[in-house]
Amino acid sequence: MSSKLSFVRIPKFVQHSFLVLLLAVTVVSAFYQKREKLPTIQPQTGQNYICEAPFSDNDDTFDVYVTDKSVALMSIERFCSDKVVRRQFGNVNVILGQNDYDTFRYINHGVVDLALVKSNVVEAFGADSIYGYENIASHPDYSAYFIALKEKPELSKEYLLGKQIGILDYPSSRSGHIVPKTVLKSLNLSDNNVELNYYNSHVELRRALLAGEVDIISSYWGKGDDEILSKNYITSLHSGVSGMRWYLKMQTRNTDLRCATQQVIKQIAASHPRAYYQRVDLEQECGSE
Repeated sequence: MSSKLSFVRIPKFVQHSFLVLLLAVTVVSAFYQKREKLPTIQPQTGQNYICEAPFSDNDDTFDVYVTDKSVALMSIERFCSDKVVRRQFGNVNVILGQNDYDTFRYINHGVVDLALVKSNVVEAFGADSIYGYENIASHPDYSAYFIALKEKPELSKEYLLGKQIGILDYPSSRSGHIVPKTVLKSLNLSDNNVELNYYNSHVELRRALLAGEVDIISSYWGKGDDEILSKNYITSLHSGVSGMRWYLKMQTRNTDLRCATQQVIKQIAASHPRAYYQRVDLEQECGSE
């Protein structure tokens, strides 16, 4: 007696659903397998500069935080050769901050001995009262502007509607972020009716404006701008924007270090190529009391 094999016919839509489910399971499984192998990406942190050789066996370093590379390079050169710094510390560590994450990390936690930052940053974190940061030198305050390429910007809702505006991607920047957003808010403008494009530096803002990527940028008017832009096409947003300040941690009355630091700041100002950094006022300058 012969036996016959019988087959159950599976509907096509069931076959299709099964294949889709199998494919989804395979993709999800592969994703998690790859995900486990991927290294954790740490936030970008500042670049460090140290002296060529330690001064002594002293493990204590003189830590300096700045956000301008030219100031960082001049700082490491001069602090490494300063007699007071060499006597009190084993080395110098200059950190070049790249973004607001760096500033928060080093200032909010009182990590560094000396910092060149805006006063609003120190005040916002309470770093002056918590860690004893004392303002020992100040660069000038300045004004913030809307800058365009071919016409003078107007501070009206009708004019700015639909405009592409370049600002900085740093919430702590007054001229490049805080002031323009405050002005737009006062005119009842937001991301819904203007296009905000974010950039990493004032140099990038100018590049974007000249390339036609944006209609307007928010920035200061600096040395060299007369050669590429027209002062006829700038509109003041705010005057008296807080300039850069040098803050030294003075939890102890280390007057030798305070005086030595002020002398280095004067040397940097005297030889810096940018007019802004050349202008500096020392607070209670050593020897002037």
